[in-house]
Amino acid sequence: MWRQVYDRWSMRPFPSLYQINTRVLLADIARQQARPATLDDIPGDELDRIAAAGFDWVWFLGIWDNGTASRDIARSLPGLRPEFQAALPDFSENDVCGSCFAIRSYAVHADFGGNAALARLRQRLHDRGLRLLLDFVPNHTARDHPWVEQHPGYYVHGTAGQLASEPRNYARVDSPAGPLVLAFGRDPYFPGWSDTLQLNYANPALQEAMVSELETVAAMCDGVRCDMAMLILPEIFERTWGLRPAPFWPSAIARVRALNPGFLFLAEVYWDLEWSLQQQGFDFTYDKRLYDRLRGGKPSPVYDHFRAALDFQHRCARFLENHDEPRAASVFPPGMHQAAAVLTFLSPGMRFFHRGQLEGSIKKVPVQLCRGPVEQPDRELCEFYTTLLAALRHPAAQGRWQLLDCVPAWYGNWTWTSLIAFAWQGPGRAMLLTVVNYSPARAQCYVPLRFDELAGQDVRLQDLLGPFVYHRHGDALGARGLYLDLPPWGYHVFEVSGTP
Repeated sequence: MWRQVYDRWSMRPFPSLYQINTRVLLADIARQQARPATLDDIPGDELDRIAAAGFDWVWFLGIWDNGTASRDIARSLPGLRPEFQAALPDFSENDVCGSCFAIRSYAVHADFGGNAALARLRQRLHDRGLRLLLDFVPNHTARDHPWVEQHPGYYVHGTAGQLASEPRNYARVDSPAGPLVLAFGRDPYFPGWSDTLQLNYANPALQEAMVSELETVAAMCDGVRCDMAMLILPEIFERTWGLRPAPFWPSAIARVRALNPGFLFLAEVYWDLEWSLQQQGFDFTYDKRLYDRLRGGKPSPVYDHFRAALDFQHRCARFLENHDEPRAASVFPPGMHQAAAVLTFLSPGMRFFHRGQLEGSIKKVPVQLCRGPVEQPDRELCEFYTTLLAALRHPAAQGRWQLLDCVPAWYGNWTWTSLIAFAWQGPGRAMLLTVVNYSPARAQCYVPLRFDELAGQDVRLQDLLGPFVYHRHGDALGARGLYLDLPPWGYHVFEVSGTP
C-alpha cells in the first residue's frame, strides 16, 4: 500500500525533509547583505547545498501573515522573556515578531516579498528537484483575524462566568455585534495560547471555510505540515470543548487531492494518535515517541518501538529536533547524539532535519523571535552529518527495511541487549546493515544475516560512517552471524556486497 501512495509522486518512498525558520534565515541573509531580505534574496547556492545533501522537501516555517496582535501579546508576556534572552543575549523588543502559528491570513507576509516571491522560490526549488512544504494551522487563528468581525460564529464562545474563572482560557473581544467572550486556542492539557482564538469545528460553515483556506494554501506549495492536527479529531475536540464535530480531515484531504493529486500531508500529532491520523489520510505523522525513547537513553524501549507494524513505521516522520524541541546537540551528549541519529534516520519513514542541526547549533529559537543567535559550527558533528546524509542516499536506504535479532556473543554476556540492528535491501543486491550500541558501556553480540543473496558468497562489509572493512563468508554470517564489539554509543552502517 505504501508504495502505491508514492507512485503518484514518482519520488522516494522515504523522503528527507529540511525545516527552515523563514524569519531567522532571512535575518541571517539581511545581516550579511546589510539590508532587509525577502525570499528572492535566498541564494541559489543555499538551495543547491540543500539539494546536493539529498533532501526532497524544504519546509519554510512561518511564512504567513501573522498580524500585529501576536507580536504585541508576545512583547507583553513576562514569562517569555527568559526564553528570548537565553536565545539572544543582546535581545531587544524589536526582536519579537509574534508567533508564526497565530495566522491572520494565508498570504505570504509582506516582509518576505508576498505571494509572488513565494511563487518564484517554489520554482527555484522545483528546478533543483526540491518540493515546498508550508504550514497549515487548523485549530485556531490570530486574534486579529478578519473572521473575528466578519464571522464570529466560526469561533468557540464562552460566558462571562468562564472568563472570570478561567482568564487564561478566554478573552473579551469587541465585534460589530458587541462584546463577545471567545476561547483561546488550546489543547486539553494546558492553558490557552493567548495570542490565538479557537475555531469551532462543530460549526459546518467553519469546516467549509477551513477547507477553502486549505485549498488556497495547496495552490501555493506541494505539501503542508498541519499544526497539532489531532486537536480537531472529534473525540479530542469534544473532550476539550464539549462539542462533537463531524470529522474534518478525511473529506478535507480528499478535496485537496482532487485538485492536487500529489499533495503531501504531514501531521504534528501526539498522544498515540499517529495511526488514527494516518488512517484519515495523512502521508506522514510525527514520531515523537521514538524521540522520547531515544532521549531516555535505554536501548530496550527503542528496540520495542522498531517492532511496530511496517505499515505504521513507513509513514512516521523521524526527527531529533525541530522548532518545538530543544536543539539535539544541547540534550544528546557527544556519542549518544550520533548513535541516536543513526537509529532515527536509517529507520523507515520521512527523515526530518532542522536547520542548524547539521552544524550542531545549541540554542533553541522561540517562534516569536525575528532572528537567531550566531553560533560556530561543531566540526565533528558537521563531518558526521555529512557522512550520514551520504549514507541515506545509498539506493538500499529506499528499499525494504527489516529489524534483525542480536544474540549473545558468549554465555552470560548480557551486553547484546544494548545493540539494535537492522538491514535495508534495495534494487539488485544493494544492502545496508546498521548496528548501534545504544548504551554508555561496551557491548558485544552476533548478528545473524540470513539472506539468500549472501549464501555461498564471499561477503565484504564496508562501513559508510567509519574506516572499517570486514570480509566474511556468507554461510558463516547466516549461521552464527557477524561478531561485533562496539564501544559506548558505537555504530556501524555497513554496505554489504557479495561475490561468488
